[in-house]
Amino acid sequence: MMKLIRPLKEKTKRTIRGSLWALLYILLTVGPLLTTMFIGPTLPGREFWREFSVALGFSGLALMTLQFVITARFQPVKEPFGSDIIYLFHRQISIASFLFIIAHPLILFFTDPATLQLLNLINAPWRARLAVTSVIAVTLLGVTALWRRELKIEYDTWRLSHGFLATLAVGTAFGHILLVNHYTSIPLKRVLWIVYGVFWVSLLAYTRVYKPWMELRRSYRIKEVIKERGGAWSVVLKPDGYSNLKFQPGQFAWISVHMNPFQHVEHPFSITSSAENHETLSFTIKELGDFTSTIKNLKEGEKVYVDGPHGALTIDRYPDLKGFVFIAGGVGVTPMISMLRTMADRDDQRPVLFFYANRDWESVIFREEISSLEKKLNLTMVHVLENPPENWKEEIGYITPEILDKYLPVDRGTLQYFICGPEPMMDAVENALQQLHLPPAMIRTERFSLG
Repeated sequence: MMKLIRPLKEKTKRTIRGSLWALLYILLTVGPLLTTMFIGPTLPGREFWREFSVALGFSGLALMTLQFVITARFQPVKEPFGSDIIYLFHRQISIASFLFIIAHPLILFFTDPATLQLLNLINAPWRARLAVTSVIAVTLLGVTALWRRELKIEYDTWRLSHGFLATLAVGTAFGHILLVNHYTSIPLKRVLWIVYGVFWVSLLAYTRVYKPWMELRRSYRIKEVIKERGGAWSVVLKPDGYSNLKFQPGQFAWISVHMNPFQHVEHPFSITSSAENHETLSFTIKELGDFTSTIKNLKEGEKVYVDGPHGALTIDRYPDLKGFVFIAGGVGVTPMISMLRTMADRDDQRPVLFFYANRDWESVIFREEISSLEKKLNLTMVHVLENPPENWKEEIGYITPEILDKYLPVDRGTLQYFICGPEPMMDAVENALQQLHLPPAMIRTERFSLG
């Protein structure tokens, strides 16, 4: 009985923290709108559609401003939800913010065509110039975020432009509000939007100055680069004169190589070392793109900057659960190997059922180590290969509901499921688990397709 109380308490605490963050988010979103539109004197003769468009504009700006909180990687904010949910929420709310902001001028143009002359930036007042600039920035922000791959925009270029466009959109929108002055003429309302502006600038200072400065003071040095199977490379780092990063097995970090943190060129990778290893930090990276193809060329002694840990895909959130199911595809094994290495160091004998999908046998990253861990841990491996070798006796093809159902125990609803791998594979596995009527609360995923 006591063993069940602790995980329930931890889950309850995360639920309460998550609910409080959600409530605060709603208040910060709705508060400026209600205060600006309904407190103090209102202007006479303002028709409904004009007022409605202004309300949408205020709501859109409040939502966009709060996106800087969501993407600032505040661990207390992300911890109750996990990175996947936070970034999915960021994406969906950004679309809503975009629609609200775009609707503001479109409604004005439709209901009062005379306002179209404000698009003439040569003769238009500055309040209109700032508004047009903000709308253009928001439009570019949405187009490049939704269709980055189709437009063939390189990830680092997109990430830098994304931050610049978001800053430009919010900054010019604030200027537009203050210059229009219809809804900020009384001191209380003006103070409200000034506080919002200061809040936004503080977030920028935190993400663009303070965090990079802290990373600069805590750099790592490359100790070695190890070739793995499947076109992957393990980069082993050693802290440069201070204690190693404390993390939970399965978490990830953003790393900067060849660049200092102020250049904001960084990439997310799962930590593969054991959480009990206090000497080194390792990442295993597969050659899949421009940056990852350069990993093999890294040299001993080169500096690397690390921002982390992040993520909620970890066994440490469930200290008293009876067992786990790991489901990985290809390089998605990285958080799983960190958890397995940690369990081995802790002599944690809780059962782990591990479904691992790969193209062929030679692509199985950590194949030999996983085999040795089967002897140390209560670990059951189920390898699934698309192109198996001759006389292959395990599973062939993809991880399907039938394969999962074949190996999962009777008490499968009491286990925690961790999924990591290519996006189509994770979508398919989540659907398969739902077909088996497993509760969504017991399923955790790690997705790095952030844009």
